Amino acid sequence: MIELTHFDDKGQAVMVDVGGKQVTERVAIARSQISLKPETMRLILSGESKKGDVFGVARIAGIMAAKNTSALVPLAHPLPLESVKIEFFPDIERCLIEVEARVKVTAKTGVEMEALTAVSVASLTIYDMVKAVDRGMVISEIRLMEKSGGRSGHFVRS
Repeated sequence: MIELTHFDDKGQAVMVDVGGKQVTERVAIARSQISLKPETMRLILSGESKKGDVFGVARIAGIMAAKNTSALVPLAHPLPLESVKIEFFPDIERCLIEVEARVKVTAKTGVEMEALTAVSVASLTIYDMVKAVDRGMVISEIRLMEKSGGRSGHFVRS
């Protein structure tokens, strides 16, 4: 049976002790998607939103979120992030935007939570920027796509 690392033998929540772990380069890639109306997609892609550059603001929000993950996720370790890259992949035919975060650190613990937090907040920011014209948007499919580094090895979503 797999043991959950964030609980002690009494079932109480604990921050994992990473003191004995090796410092390695660790990378995590996460994705989310936002489904929206065709006219909302056109508004975003044209840059004519009243609030400005939707992707530019969402990119900064995602980067800030990754940097502040330990303040949002109670048992996450504060990490000295080396890079955070946020990209947007609009799919006009399917009326959705894929949001991707790639986060890198050289540390004793991974950056999966930082990448997942980044795509979540970037997606929420897109919603906030255009909600006046489309309150029916759906944020979904928040998922880890890939992670490397550390004892657990390389993971790639199939």
